[in-house]
Amino acid sequence: MSSLIQILDSTLREGEQTPGVYFDKHIKLAIAKMLDDIGVDIIETGHPSVTQEIHDSVEIIAHNNFKAIIGAHARSLKDDVQLALSCGVDFIGVFYCVSDDRLNTVFKKDLGNAIKQITDVIKFAKKENPDIIIRYTPEDTVRSEFSNVVAASIAAVKAGADVISVADTTGYMIPGTDRSMFQYISNLKHELNKQGLNPKIAVHCHNDRGLALANALDAYRAGAEIIDASVLGLGERAGIVDLAQLMMVLTADFGMNKWKLEKLDKLYQFVSEHSGVPIPGNYPIIGKHAFTHCAGVHTHAASINPTHYESLNPELLGKSRSFSLDHMSGIASLKYALALIDENNLSAELKMEVLAEVKNIGQKGKVVELTELPHIVHYIKQNYTHKQKSK
Repeated sequence: MSSLIQILDSTLREGEQTPGVYFDKHIKLAIAKMLDDIGVDIIETGHPSVTQEIHDSVEIIAHNNFKAIIGAHARSLKDDVQLALSCGVDFIGVFYCVSDDRLNTVFKKDLGNAIKQITDVIKFAKKENPDIIIRYTPEDTVRSEFSNVVAASIAAVKAGADVISVADTTGYMIPGTDRSMFQYISNLKHELNKQGLNPKIAVHCHNDRGLALANALDAYRAGAEIIDASVLGLGERAGIVDLAQLMMVLTADFGMNKWKLEKLDKLYQFVSEHSGVPIPGNYPIIGKHAFTHCAGVHTHAASINPTHYESLNPELLGKSRSFSLDHMSGIASLKYALALIDENNLSAELKMEVLAEVKNIGQKGKVVELTELPHIVHYIKQNYTHKQKSK
């Protein structure tokens, strides 16, 4: 397990491969600034050869003196790499699939010629800028013939690649099976080490089976040093590893303390607004209800000791827990909410009447917000006074 883990955020590159998602240039710069403030290690800003606007965005971000390493994406073509280099980035990720099926049916070339194309473009990039960090990705790594991946990776590192990225392009891997990312990374590192090579190993895990985060953590346990992620897990199809979930787990469960998690919420709200992708209420870490307790048994126990029903501390994110007021609520959650609105002198009888009204509203599919609760309390008080006067 590597203690020097880096996170590469690909919201601006992979994220734009989400159908219907495109960020204007000024929005991209703002997102990059937020990622840098949080402490993301590498920001992958886009593929400059796709459009002139993407090229311009990459160039602007690359010249903003961010603390993060600024990266760009490129095919294994000299023109693509030259365009990325002209943007002034620190990092270029080149990719080329080496599966026999893709080589035979798409590229119409053998493995030897494919490796020559890969190594030629890496050598070209290093000659143009010896300080550039080069990542080589055998696209669809885990479903390609392992011997092909090893051969291409060895050649890429000898040509000057600093990082080899294992791409689970289709979300194929499953922890604890013969398709284990842990075993794959272990085997690849072993083969590279046998050649006296020790590049950084990155992983790019797609979420087609809902296992992207689990596979990324499997890779980390096997010694991977870079994990790709994006805000809201944006990306092709079901997307990739979610940035907030990855950061929270690495912080809370693996002892990392290098990112400013309290800045994540602002970033997520911003990306959601400008991508048009809503944040589900039950979304882990960032969702509105991620730290909200609902059922009476839960709220009673959590109001005494939150760890009874929490394994993550919302304070790491600069958040606080809350107790939902609806048909599932009990007196403990009501008392907690009443204290928050400084309504501490209600009699036991009136509290029960307020609770009954909260439950009645909840049965209509609503949640009583703290802004509404004072009005319910006022109504109950007035109704009680009216009844007393009518007697």
